[in-house]
Amino acid sequence: MRALIRTSVTPVWIILMVATALSWWLGADQGLGSHHRASTVLVMTVAFIKVALVGGFFMELRHAPPAWRAFFGGWCFIFLTLILVFYLAG
Repeated sequence: MRALIRTSVTPVWIILMVATALSWWLGADQGLGSHHRASTVLVMTVAFIKVALVGGFFMELRHAPPAWRAFFGGWCFIFLTLILVFYLAG
């Protein structure tokens, strides 16, 4: 049990669980009340943060060459930006 607590991915897993609860709270008409657009933007941002954490810690991209890490980080940023721009423009 102690070995599980001491691993580097345990805090990341806890952050992912908290982020999931935050996304649920924001998305279940409980978070920001009538501010649906703001809730959607926050939920999408949290989702892409979770994607970056999963990619970095559970798919071992943190040990990948810097070019792959930069590509993945750029991909997350670009697609989050595109999704939010299309959502907010529509």
